[in-house]
Amino acid sequence: MIEMTKKIVPVQKNEYYDVKIESLTHDGLGVARVDGFPVFVANALVGEEINMKVTLVKKTYAFGRAVDYFVTSGERVKPECGIYKQCGGCQVQHLSYEGQLKMKHDTVVNHLKRIGHIEDANVLPTIGMQNPSRYRNKTQVPFGYADGKVVAGFYQKRSHEIINMQSCLIQTDISDQIVETMRQLCQELEIDPYNESLNLGVLRHVIVRVGFKTEEIMVTLVTRTHEIPNSELLIQRLVSKYPKIKSIAQNVNPKVTNVIFGDETRILYGEPYIYDEMNGIRFAISPRSFYQVNPIQTETLYSKAVEYAQLSGNEIVFDAYCGIGTITLFLAQHAKQVYGVEIIPEAIEDAKMNARLNGFENTQFAVGKSEEIIPAWIENGIVPDVIVVDPPRKGCDRSLLDTMLEAAPDRIVYVSCDSSTLARDLRVLIDGGYKLEVVQPVDMFPQTAHIECVAKLVRA
Repeated sequence: MIEMTKKIVPVQKNEYYDVKIESLTHDGLGVARVDGFPVFVANALVGEEINMKVTLVKKTYAFGRAVDYFVTSGERVKPECGIYKQCGGCQVQHLSYEGQLKMKHDTVVNHLKRIGHIEDANVLPTIGMQNPSRYRNKTQVPFGYADGKVVAGFYQKRSHEIINMQSCLIQTDISDQIVETMRQLCQELEIDPYNESLNLGVLRHVIVRVGFKTEEIMVTLVTRTHEIPNSELLIQRLVSKYPKIKSIAQNVNPKVTNVIFGDETRILYGEPYIYDEMNGIRFAISPRSFYQVNPIQTETLYSKAVEYAQLSGNEIVFDAYCGIGTITLFLAQHAKQVYGVEIIPEAIEDAKMNARLNGFENTQFAVGKSEEIIPAWIENGIVPDVIVVDPPRKGCDRSLLDTMLEAAPDRIVYVSCDSSTLARDLRVLIDGGYKLEVVQPVDMFPQTAHIECVAKLVRA
């Protein structure tokens, strides 16, 4: 009888090891090896020689943190944020911005090769920002108690402990000010923040949205309860101090959940929308609208999608996962007709309103699953020249990919917020008869490990 021997893991938790960092993961962790065993190390860069402490050991890999640096990378910079090491919001602030852009390019290339088995993809250099800070138009901050005081900030890495924040370098300055004012008002007006472990308290999150072009502000208070103590005085203080607030909404979420929003939203003050502009198009934004958080780079990303669609003004375009119609209206400026489909009814209502707001008469929207709506359109004689998809992080459903292949448009433009699922889906489309011409990474989220891409495929 052969005796099975258990493979010995060469590292132990809480032990220290001298290592050299070989590469970076897609989420910005350094990769070191101890006797061939991979360890993912926070706050470590390629080429650095360090002493690390192992913090977690799994069967096939471990995590560690850098304790001492013997050799440091020329790409290392000092993070400007005082709570960077504790906060989980940014992952690569210790890497130079040029280094971040290269890391994100390499991530896309590696995903295409490893997951999509696409060896020769034309992946262009990442398009970055001239000023990679203060770029987010949306701030959502959890509130809680710590040492008897109200705190507002972001969750510590891999925990639900809130790190109190005075300033966040990727949020707008006005958003920081409003969050701090809300923290003070909660203390003064006795509005209890939410206690997650006991499911008690009132205020769970404060969400601030800012129109970059219009400077209009919407504040949404996510509460456990319908009642907000001293709500009239709260609204009066906020609007008096920040006159650019055009809307204050309340969303009620009584559930024990990590999901931020509940089902019920009502307007406490002002209008149900604020407005912003991109590419000369005006958009109405409601408390729960999906609207890209970096409008500067969104214009870059969506303009690239329009370029790859190669529109002459005579094309029929399908826009799957159209949301509130952002890409749809970018496309409608150059196409004969654009059909948008989205599964969320409220988003489609917003999309129709945005089309009316801008006087577009060459758009049509439908609620439902793309893989069901698109075949119905085709059966009715509407045949697409171009299909554009901008799916959530999980990528496209396989049934939608099959639907796209059956529709056989001349071009497919795939906008992606996750290059791993992009690589998986591109493999299906390539095997289905399309040629991948180009992939353009765009840095929508500087200081973080996230990367957006737009890919162009043509029928082979």
